Amino acid sequence: MTSAVVLDTGILGMVVHPRRGAAFNAWWEGILASEAAVFIPEIADYELRRELLLNGFVESIRHLDELETTLEYLPLTTETMRRAAELWAYARRKGRPFADPKMLDADVILAAQAQQVNAIVVTDNVGHLGLFVESKPWEEVTMP
Repeated sequence: MTSAVVLDTGILGMVVHPRRGAAFNAWWEGILASEAAVFIPEIADYELRRELLLNGFVESIRHLDELETTLEYLPLTTETMRRAAELWAYARRKGRPFADPKMLDADVILAAQAQQVNAIVVTDNVGHLGLFVESKPWEEVTMP
């Protein structure tokens, strides 16, 4: 059982999609009904919002905005970005880069945000994030 989750970009995209699948919808309703803290990390909001804006997905943008009034929004802070830099350097030293060295690596920023609130990341990218923080696909996340 999990008491706090952070939503990765892909999962957040599924949440705001106007036509979610039945299994995902049932899972999401269970998350909302639980006592668990659900966080929207600012980095995931940014990654998703830019794509929604690019493609003109107005309804999904509206859903995203509504979510931020009911769930806990996890803003970026100096502390988070410094921790993300440490994680990025750690991954490079271990030979596990996730992006070009000159690119901002959103995965390490997301991992740092999850560490900040001691939460697992609900993601479709367990391989990358698992190096830094507990992460699971949505189908494996259950709430108390």
